[in-house]
Formats: sequence, structure tokens, C-alpha cells
Amino acid sequence: MSVHTRTLPLFHPLLKSLHLDSPHLCLLSYLSNSSVASYRCLSTDNSAPQPVIGQKFVEVLGHSYPRDDFTNVTPRILSKLGQNLHNQSHHPLWLIKEQIKGYFYSAFSGRSSNPLFSVHDNLSPVVTVEQNFDSLLIPPDHPSRKQGDNYYLNRTMMLRAHTSAHQRELVRSGLDAFLLAGDVYRRDEIDASHYPVFHQMEGVRLFSNHELFSRVEKGADLSLFESGGRRTPQKQESHTLEAVKLLEYDLKSTLTRLLHHMFTEDLEVRWVDCYFPFTHPSFEMEVRFQGDWMEVLGCGVMEQELVNSAGAGHKIGWAFGLGLERLAMVLYRIPDIRLFWSRDERFLNQFKLPNIHQPVTFQPLSKYPPLHNDISFWLPERERETGRESYTENDFYELVRSIGGDLVEKVTLVDKFTHPKTGRRSHCYRIIYRHMERTLTQEEVSAVHQQIEHAAETELGVQGRY
Repeated sequence: MSVHTRTLPLFHPLLKSLHLDSPHLCLLSYLSNSSVASYRCLSTDNSAPQPVIGQKFVEVLGHSYPRDDFTNVTPRILSKLGQNLHNQSHHPLWLIKEQIKGYFYSAFSGRSSNPLFSVHDNLSPVVTVEQNFDSLLIPPDHPSRKQGDNYYLNRTMMLRAHTSAHQRELVRSGLDAFLLAGDVYRRDEIDASHYPVFHQMEGVRLFSNHELFSRVEKGADLSLFESGGRRTPQKQESHTLEAVKLLEYDLKSTLTRLLHHMFTEDLEVRWVDCYFPFTHPSFEMEVRFQGDWMEVLGCGVMEQELVNSAGAGHKIGWAFGLGLERLAMVLYRIPDIRLFWSRDERFLNQFKLPNIHQPVTFQPLSKYPPLHNDISFWLPERERETGRESYTENDFYELVRSIGGDLVEKVTLVDKFTHPKTGRRSHCYRIIYRHMERTLTQEEVSAVHQQIEHAAETELGVQGRY
């Protein structure tokens, strides 16, 4: 697809005309003599060289990756690497992370009163495709692997789409209980609750036969596993029903106490059955918020095949994952996800609290007026050989993000049209521009919008109707 293979020339004129808001602005240059370094880098380093996108290689966090037909990372996305908002003291995402960490430290301790859960919040976001998908039993044809939904460095390397990409390596290292936090990257729609970079935190706990049944009467007679079992909606084929029910109770009670710890004791919570490739049975937790039920996390009993592949086949375990932005937006009443990337002291100073548990409600900054422009174009024809679409909406959203950045508040598909005679199809999108810290001028917006129009034709193969 053209958006993935012809991205580089697009950005040369934009660097002069756009005021990119990141201090880690990517350098666009061509690399002629680069070598492929080892991919495994377990920790990010804020002093590492800035990312570079070249004709043949992409350099990220001090390592060089050859480009191929899957390469679709952009300068704006790479500029977010290393910012680690979840590790910036008194940032709202840091506050959420510290509250979760504090709960697990206080609620669970080992024999010597040391915290049972270890914390890992500085692992590199660059992972292998195998780590991100195969290690979690996500099948090769699963839609979550699509280029349109992920940021690939090449066919074998990518920016992690979830922190679960590190589960197997941490279990393999001998850990039975750990928390993992980090930035994750997904191509997505554009609105107040979606951003291509967000932050996750997850937990994993494994139990041996003795650990799970030690508090159960006649627990020595019970077992984690059975032979000849079958998979049902309640359990996996290798697990006993009593083990799964006890594990499920431990998981749900742990997470319910966590949410009550962070919010209030009278918070309404409910559980919904769901599906994940890496857990079974699987659940989502929903909380009552402003009159509606809102999903805040997913969890479940870890697939035994995953646990076995990590060398812990004599144990079973649970895992959960939650979005830090989602919790922070609810807990602090933050209305727009772009605010988490703001450097405006009026925003950041509101979260400089003497105690991480001190209640705080975000006080809105001045509401600057929005400006909106529409863009209409004819879509390229479907690929004749396969009948597949050569255009996807995520391609357009990504192009808008790359050019407009955080000036863009929302993109909405407002009209679809099919010509009755030719069968040609067109889309019309409304792009809402709003700066978080000042008033935009129509002249500024028009300049950005014209660049989006030109880039859409050049990069996506559409034909403008403007």
C-alpha cells in the first residue's frame, strides 16, 4: 500500500511549515552506511540518539532496522519514544501508576515482608512481531496483526501494541508476580479518547499447587491439572474446575479491591464475559460512570500453552491489563486525551500533589475555539486481482495525524457517496482543529489542511473533490 512505502518524501516540506510540539523531533535524513544491530534492548534511555528514518534503515533507540514493505512508522510517532509519561514525576499517568503500584505493594507481601510483585516500567517499546503476537498465541490471520492497525519497523520488528508482549520473557526469567507499565502504539481513529500512543499497566500472578490450595480445607488433595479434560466456557482442557474457580475468585477480588482503593468504596462494579486469545476464561470489568457502564480493564486465566512456553508449566496464573489514560480521564475528569502530552504548566501543576492519594479534579484550561474544514475525495479502485481495498480509513487518519499532529481534535466521516453510473466511491471527512493552549487562526489551519489534501492524493492515491 502506497502510504507505507512512500512516506518519507512527504515530510520534507512539512518540517518547515509545522510547529511540531515534541522536543524529540525526528531528524529526517538518508542513511547510506548502516548496519543492523541486535534488536533486543530491554530498557529505554532518554539520552539515546533521536530516531532517524532513512531510505533503507530506521534508527530507533540506538539500533538500526532495515526498511521493507511493512515499514509504516512516521516521524511524529517515533518522536514520542522515550518520553515515558508514566515515569514523569507528578504527571497524571505517573500518579495512576504509583497508586496501582502502592496498592499491590501494601496488599501483597512475601515471607520477609518484601513486596510480592516486582515492577517493570522501563522496557523498550521496540519488540519483535513474534513477541507481540506469536508469544501470546495470536494466530497469523488474526485481524489485530494488520498493517493498518500497527506501527511496523519492518516485517519482523514493530512498536508494541500492548505491554503483554513482555509477558513470556518475564515469566521465563523466573518471575511469579509482576506489574508491567509502558507506552504502546496503535493506529486508530481520531477523537477525544483515542491517541496513537497510550499507556498500559498489567499484572501477572502465577500459583503452584501449594500456593493456590494452601488455604482450602483438604487442599493437599486438590490439583491444578487434570488429564483427559476438555475445554468448556468455564475452563481450559488441562485445568481442574476447582483450580480455575479459585483463581477466578482471587483475580476478581484483587481487581475489585484495587478499583475501590483508587475510587470509592461505593463504586459500582460488574463483570462481563469476553474473549482474548491469551486468556480463558476472560472477563472485562465495567464501572458505573456518569450514569453509564464503562469498561476499564480486561483480564482472565492465562492460557496454559503460554505459561508452558515460558517454562512455568507446573503453575497456572491470571493476568490483567488496563489503560492508564482511561483511568486517569475518569478519576481526574480529564476530557481530552491530548492533554496528557501537554507541557502547559496550567495543566501539569494541577497534579503536583504532596500525596499521590490526594483527590484532585482537573480544572479546564481556557476553551479555545475550534475551526473545521472538510475534505472530500474519490477513493482508489479496489485491487483487481484480489478485490481488496487499497484504501483504509486508518491510512487517512494516520496521514492527518502525521501532518496536523495535536492540532487535530477530531476526524469524522460525514458522508459516503457512490456514483450511480460509474460506481466510483467518495468519502467526505470533517477535520476539527483546536489548539490546547492558544487560539488558532484560519490561515494556520488552511495551510495544514492544504498539505493534508495534497498528501492524500500523493500518498493514498485518492482524487480530490475540492
